[in-house]
Amino acid sequence: MDLALTAAAFGIGIVVGLTGMGGGALMTPVLVLFFNVPPLTAVSSDLVASAVMKPVGSVVHLRHGTVNLRLVGWLALGSVPSAFVGVLILRALGDGERVQSVITVALGVALLVTALGLTVRAYIRLVERARKKDGRAAPLPAGPPVVTPKPLPTIALGALGGLVVGMTSVGSGSLIIIGLMLLYPGLKASQLVGTDLLQAVPLVTSAAIGHALFGDLDLLITAPLLLGSIPGVWIGAHLSARLRGGWVRRALAFVLLASALKLLGMPNAQAAMVLLGTLLVAPPLWMAVRIRHGFPALATREDRRRPPEDSRGQPPTLEAAE
Repeated sequence: MDLALTAAAFGIGIVVGLTGMGGGALMTPVLVLFFNVPPLTAVSSDLVASAVMKPVGSVVHLRHGTVNLRLVGWLALGSVPSAFVGVLILRALGDGERVQSVITVALGVALLVTALGLTVRAYIRLVERARKKDGRAAPLPAGPPVVTPKPLPTIALGALGGLVVGMTSVGSGSLIIIGLMLLYPGLKASQLVGTDLLQAVPLVTSAAIGHALFGDLDLLITAPLLLGSIPGVWIGAHLSARLRGGWVRRALAFVLLASALKLLGMPNAQAAMVLLGTLLVAPPLWMAVRIRHGFPALATREDRRRPPEDSRGQPPTLEAAE
């Protein structure tokens, strides 16, 4: 049993439980970059681990009624078969160096898109909060919002997400949630997260089965992933009620950017310059965006002005996390 791999899976599981995302986006590049696991094997093993991790958070949201089952159904209609298609595309490419190279590039692109998606998600939430604060947005309903499903766009979103997840294991908890935010802006934050978590269960399960049948699943790698990630997710889900997820998401976006640059083959010197520029430019730029929308530059100052958190045991929302 690889204790280092188990420890890494435990840490990633905490991030997944804390933020609802980061499983494939962190696990697969960690396997490839730090443990020298072949990309196809990394994708296959990560998907099996995700198929076990995702239901943990989904059960919590189902118990609190923060899942839109109709949207889950439409998403699954597109994502489940599409995930199989993604696996079959990889299979058609062969088993040699070519398919490993394709997966590495696809994974790098998916990580870049995911990092960008995290930034877009944070900005959309900030704008929503600003509109509610100054009264430009209509007040949210007391109960679960009434959302009219858009079948064709929702199926298309599921199909796109399924294809990406089937090929790279990335996207079930990040790319699809951005699409849901754009298609259904009326969803409460807790329903958005709950719906995304539940729809990811059949998606990653379908992709995991496909990789078990046609991919390159290695149980010697999958076993320590499960051993570390399951308790990590459980602990992260409980910590999520007490810690700020926004800081974790910002760190996650930076790690995804660094991993993407490495997977896409950017020389170390150029990658270091890009990452250093991001560290220097992103924080003051985000502060300026917050000030422009009427918030303090630092979120910690905003926290001091908030009333005590609700103690009714409701799942944490995203508005307070950005």
